Amino acid sequence: MLKITNTRASLFGPALLLTLAFAGASHAETPATTPGDPGQFARGAKAWANNCASCHNLRPASELRDDQWRVVVAHMRVRADLTGQEARDVLKFLQESN
Repeated sequence: MLKITNTRASLFGPALLLTLAFAGASHAETPATTPGDPGQFARGAKAWANNCASCHNLRPASELRDDQWRVVVAHMRVRADLTGQEARDVLKFLQESN
């Protein structure tokens, strides 16, 4: 376990720990799309519009690379309280729109 002793670092501790956790995460630990699910893209588009737009201005999927979207979606799954399936659907939508 990482021990944070610096006061400034302790302010950013949760974000730092999340970043460190994903930096060493395998692909099995991050959201993955489900191959062969024809409705996944459409569900992802709907979830993106319904969930993400409530806090963010919707931007083009091409703004980030596929690997970057994987980290963002994993992080936002926790922040937005998305189910695993919703996160996979959104990731599919973003990566295929990229």
